[in-house]
Amino acid sequence: MSSDAEATGRTENTDRTGKADRIRELMATEGDAVAENTRGFNEGRYESTGRLDDYEALKSEARDIKEDAIARLPELIERVTETVEANGGTVYLADDAADANRYVTELAAEERDADRLIKSKSMTSEEIEVNEALEAEGVEVVETDLGEWVLQLADEAPSHIVAPAIHKSREAIAELFAERFDPDDPPETAEELTMFARERLGELVEDADVGMTGANFIAADSGTMLLVTSEGNARKTVTATDTHVAVAGVEKLVPTVEDFAPFVELIGRSGTGQDVTSYISTLTPPVDSPVPDFERDADPLADGSGDDRDFHLVLIDNGRLAMREDEELKETLYCIRCSACSNACGNFQSVGGHAFGGETYSGGIATGWEAGIEGLDVAAEFNDLCTGCSRCVPACPVEIDIPWINTVVRDRVNRGDVDPGQTDWLFEELVPDEEPAGLDLSTRLVGNYETLAKWGSRTAPVANRLANVGPLRAVAERVAGIDRRRELPGFASEPLVDWFEARGGAAVSPADATREAVLYPDTATNYADVDRGKAAVRALEALGVHVRIPDLPGSGRPPLSQGMVSTAKAAAEDAYGGLAPHVDAGRDVVVIEPSDLAMFRSEYEKFLPERSAARLADASYDVMEYVFGLLENGGDPAGLRAPAAGTGPVASGTRIAYHPHCQARTIGVGEHATAVMERLGYDVRVSDTECCGMAGSFGYKTDYYELSMDVGEPLREQFGETDRTVVAAGTSCTEQLDALLGSAPMHPIELIAPRE
Repeated sequence: MSSDAEATGRTENTDRTGKADRIRELMATEGDAVAENTRGFNEGRYESTGRLDDYEALKSEARDIKEDAIARLPELIERVTETVEANGGTVYLADDAADANRYVTELAAEERDADRLIKSKSMTSEEIEVNEALEAEGVEVVETDLGEWVLQLADEAPSHIVAPAIHKSREAIAELFAERFDPDDPPETAEELTMFARERLGELVEDADVGMTGANFIAADSGTMLLVTSEGNARKTVTATDTHVAVAGVEKLVPTVEDFAPFVELIGRSGTGQDVTSYISTLTPPVDSPVPDFERDADPLADGSGDDRDFHLVLIDNGRLAMREDEELKETLYCIRCSACSNACGNFQSVGGHAFGGETYSGGIATGWEAGIEGLDVAAEFNDLCTGCSRCVPACPVEIDIPWINTVVRDRVNRGDVDPGQTDWLFEELVPDEEPAGLDLSTRLVGNYETLAKWGSRTAPVANRLANVGPLRAVAERVAGIDRRRELPGFASEPLVDWFEARGGAAVSPADATREAVLYPDTATNYADVDRGKAAVRALEALGVHVRIPDLPGSGRPPLSQGMVSTAKAAAEDAYGGLAPHVDAGRDVVVIEPSDLAMFRSEYEKFLPERSAARLADASYDVMEYVFGLLENGGDPAGLRAPAAGTGPVASGTRIAYHPHCQARTIGVGEHATAVMERLGYDVRVSDTECCGMAGSFGYKTDYYELSMDVGEPLREQFGETDRTVVAAGTSCTEQLDALLGSAPMHPIELIAPRE
């Protein structure tokens, strides 16, 4: 190894150690509070949206509005400028944070000679760091949102888009108040803490000179703003002074007030599980209510004082108009800052936004915001925490493909951060990918898992014996970041494709078959977990299916997970090329590994012509979904294995603990395994945990091993002492459950397939 390569290895190892230490610290100090609150919000979202008959239609309507608004953004900026000025206000379009802060500070410090500015919660104001700019000019800034005020007192950054102090416990806030204010009777309960803050903030509001808000949405046709808050502090901020400054990104514009409707229904439900957020305010500034004079106890609202109100709308670009022209990042601008993606994310639930976030924004969508506003270097610091589990996708009220944004940014980071010491010719010879030389070794190793699996299978069982030898694991940890505490999977000496050919192919002839199906030999099934492939063959043939297992390339899931988009695209094209003749012949494509099925049904839309992607998606089935369909259409369940090797009552059968794969849940196939098992007489308990924490290669990495295990802890709590038979569909899930529970679960198809 050259000295340059050695130095790079030492730097990467140091970076990994520092990242792991930071994550460990946050899990210990903030993890419990973040987990309790985000999981509560996420459960509330399910309950609240479940009461909406038209939930999916509302999401589609909201998506359409945002797509239209961003497409027409220059026109809407011009329109809102006209309407606000006609209303008596002023609009300023700021190029960036410095430009916005210059305008605001000149207005507050110079024109208004303000001593104090009060603010309601605004992530955009956090983004431009307006507090610091104002305080540098001698203007005191007071946050009136309770969570933001707590963080202002603690001198901490928000850890959540909606609930900024979500990482702080009640006890920590009580300790903070006691330390800062030394009250005679220190508040302790939530009610006491709230009342204490209300009294303190009330005094500060009375002496304010300028009020600043954000805006959830702004109607271009009228200049009307929609403000959504939990405490009503935005209303005080607007009305308590004669000068109102609203700071908002240009993406907050929508064409009309009527366009507010679906967002009012969705934003509270998506973010905190509330049917309607506590305070929903629509106002067309400058508002015409009197300006209060707090020194006049008898008559604080003088008639006509509202005529003196001044309103300034500061619309901020700060990279947004460039994001609008970027086909991959543009979707970020549809975000309504609800935090649903954070609440649904297993990794976020464990570490919060201080790890899973950048300069301002946190959670899955933060990668898009930070890449577009701050740059790839900031997004790269936390982008790996998005594992692509996809649970944020159905949670997003505007249907943003958040995992894809994270993948694209990861690809750009990969291509912008390569080691020039590695030569192109060497990697062109050794690895069959489409990536530049110099790519991080760990990334390239995982991205080329199919090649690794082929060689592992060819050299098994020797490769299996060497894989977990201590010295070799130490080298793998130091060089490639593969944590030695995680047991590596073994490879089969006979791949599934070879086994099927050796057995003589299909046992059910096409003439006798009810259906013809191609069992897709995904990389994990073909080279490692061959037994589940054999079980799938037995189950399908027991139901009268003529099965084929052609030698086909991998789906491209491993390189996609590493942000190797070009390599994933090439794999998708190859896989489709191999499957297309079977689809043309009317054969069904049956898939055992849920992450590969998710590729066919979702990600291939990005890689293949529209018609090709749709044809493959329509022809592809999860193996348990396929069994379910066969049974629903007259298939005889007697050929499958029921409890006690018969069809007797549940009481005499086997009890099952089932963990559906995260991506299977997202594409809507996770429930079919439950339905099939129950139909056969099994008593099934489904896990409450949506993501096991393993997430493909994520759980193998030294940076994230402990986080991965922490995300999986709820599974251990639910199933750790169970006497049920544990089953799980995904390769990652089985590996994680093996580590958590001490025994490897079987795939549902192995449970129900006839014995060999």
